[in-house]
Amino acid sequence: MSDEHKQLPVQIGIELPANMEVGQFADFVNVWHTPANFILDFLSIKNPPQPVADGETGVVDHALLPAVVGARVRIPAEQIFPLINALQQQGEQWLSETGRAEPPEAWLPHQE
Repeated sequence: MSDEHKQLPVQIGIELPANMEVGQFADFVNVWHTPANFILDFLSIKNPPQPVADGETGVVDHALLPAVVGARVRIPAEQIFPLINALQQQGEQWLSETGRAEPPEAWLPHQE
């Protein structure tokens, strides 16, 4: 094979548009998948939890925490494992920097 037909290593040049620099805050992420993709829905809490009564009995049996999707990210299924590895590496680095392994006791807004 001649030099001109060799495949060169590829590096990705990442550009962050100015309107995305601040980012999108999320309290939670909901992860689900299709046969071809993983979908990450980043959720922000809208209001404090509200009691919910069972439709048949009228008994309040749980509270509903309203949240809205602030961003949805779809990635090819094959990319989930590199993402898991990157999250693991960054998580371990964060733990070594902060020494914190558990979320704060009152991590939900309006939690007492």
